[in-house]
Amino acid sequence: MNKLISLIELSCFLIITFLLLPVNRSLAQDYRRWQMMYDGSVSWMINNSNIPHSDHIEMSGKRISCVLRYGVAANGSFYATRSLVWPMLRTVPNNTHASLTRQLRQDGFDFVTVNYKPVSNEKVSMITLNGTLLVQSKAGEDLELTRQYFPSPTSPGFCEIYTIKNISKKSCVVEIPQLNETYTTNPAKGKEGSYTIRASIANSGHYDIPANDSVSFSVFYSGVKQNEDLPVVNCEEEKQERLAFVQQMWSSLVLETPDTVLNKAFAFAKIRAAESIYETKGGPMHGPGGESYYAAIWANDEAEYIGPFFPFLGYDYGNKASLNAYLHFARFINKEFKPLPSSIIAEGTDIWDGAGDRGDAAMIAYGAARYALARGNKQQAEELWPLIEWCLEYCHRKLNKEGVVTSDSDELEGRFPAGNANLNTSSLYYDALNSVFYLGKSLGKEEKQLKEYRQKASKLKAAIEKYFGAEIDGFNTYKYYKENDTLRAWICTPLTMGIYNRKAGTIDALFSLGLWTKDGLASLSGDKTFWDRETLYALRGVLASGETDRALNYLHYYSNRRLLGDHVPYPVEAYPEGNQRHLSAESGLYCRIYTEGLFGIRPTGLQSFSLTPRLPKLWTAMSLKSINAFERNFDIIVKRAGKKLKINISEKGSKIVDKLINDGDSIKVNFSE
Repeated sequence: MNKLISLIELSCFLIITFLLLPVNRSLAQDYRRWQMMYDGSVSWMINNSNIPHSDHIEMSGKRISCVLRYGVAANGSFYATRSLVWPMLRTVPNNTHASLTRQLRQDGFDFVTVNYKPVSNEKVSMITLNGTLLVQSKAGEDLELTRQYFPSPTSPGFCEIYTIKNISKKSCVVEIPQLNETYTTNPAKGKEGSYTIRASIANSGHYDIPANDSVSFSVFYSGVKQNEDLPVVNCEEEKQERLAFVQQMWSSLVLETPDTVLNKAFAFAKIRAAESIYETKGGPMHGPGGESYYAAIWANDEAEYIGPFFPFLGYDYGNKASLNAYLHFARFINKEFKPLPSSIIAEGTDIWDGAGDRGDAAMIAYGAARYALARGNKQQAEELWPLIEWCLEYCHRKLNKEGVVTSDSDELEGRFPAGNANLNTSSLYYDALNSVFYLGKSLGKEEKQLKEYRQKASKLKAAIEKYFGAEIDGFNTYKYYKENDTLRAWICTPLTMGIYNRKAGTIDALFSLGLWTKDGLASLSGDKTFWDRETLYALRGVLASGETDRALNYLHYYSNRRLLGDHVPYPVEAYPEGNQRHLSAESGLYCRIYTEGLFGIRPTGLQSFSLTPRLPKLWTAMSLKSINAFERNFDIIVKRAGKKLKINISEKGSKIVDKLINDGDSIKVNFSE
């Protein structure tokens, strides 16, 4: 049945592509290694034609993260290396990357004997992802094996549950040893001296297993400081807590469309976006991950990308982490208007500003204003107002004579040229000016000040057009900086900020053969480097601009590749840098494609927003349910009604909006009326 569903979806996708798009070599197929399952998971069915193959996935809890590198060899056997990261076990020097990290390769079944012999002749049949990684295999004709990997949600440990099932016709003997391996780290290399890492087995012993019966044991890897007790956990209970977190993500902010790939990719992205928050001494800190970026916050990843998303998800810990990030940055506002640090590291005790001013004030103002509006909490908004106000004034003071914002670099920190004034920084500042106007009205700020913000936004929009507007490679689009003469992926940014002056040429350029690749947008035309964040911004912007059906095909292609291709199931950071790490904030950006692009939700107050739904022509309906923004919990349902769209917005079954609009029109929603 699953294969039948896949064939039907593939046929529909190819038909839509043929009807709506010019031929593009990067949209020629809907390749899938993995399949979507009815229980919400995705699975890879192993056969001789799709091995050998390896992949890696990151999974996180509040006190640990693990990058699990796993694969199936040509002979069908499974292998894995776990890279365990303890963000709050700081090493020396206590810099951005100073989280205690260890790579361990041993497999739980290597410790076990069955009928007094090692487990052998393993053939993997299926690997499943559902917030855990579950491996199912057979050893000869007598044993079924399962492994399940996942982080502890709250303890500084990583859990692995192993099960041996006897599928022979006679009983077998299983021996599971006691294990208590302890590693003591070099005290000179720890910020707080020596740390203790332990690998332990639970449920050791000698078992006579009858036919069709099974036995399970667990391996738990933990790490603590000298003055802390090593945690003792029940891995089965930890698994239930982990799955409860996944279910919480899947039951909040629920996307329902006719495209099941989009629905599933959205569901998985919520897991990765929300799991990567660490309980630091500086409060809850969302961290990108990738074996490098923990117990720290960045002006782009946390302030700009993920912060504005969490209010929609309604994840309380995520909202706390977002507010905490903005308040950490607020510690550094100053009367001299010196630049804010790009990141605050080491649990909030230090900073990193190695790239100089990247336009960080614009990133923070943009993210904090959008977060405050969507959060809908007046007290928090007042708390954030001084930070936002300062960041806007900083940007204003950085305007050059042409009226755009100058900075030392951009968020790619010199990896590609950005001149002394780039398109991203000015676009972010523009949106922040518009957001702060709405926020100020909700907070009762002075009309004169808010009018000035509006005027600054209008002037900046004109300056962006005049300074950055250009013809590049035959496309009527933008140059990324003054001297730029090659297409760049970040020309998409104005579209996400509601600037559509050069919409047609920009979209043509984004989807041209020079920029679009099999992995989305190349950072620079003709270059092999890609950063998913650019593709995620672009897809959101193209949808928001009204080019719905064109965007849909690229969105489906990208989502299918990330969810069901060879490296799954989340958006990634970059390649070749980082080898496509599953950095967390990119998953937040993926979700914003739908909240801000497909549904066109734009906060206009602490209790209000504008809605510009973009229902694809071949869809009859779409919905976004259990939206938690504006301190509400509400549903949006969009249905096609002839040539019009029927909009239904309800809260706890009570209708708030029920009206017909023209396709492309916006409506205003105000919960306080």
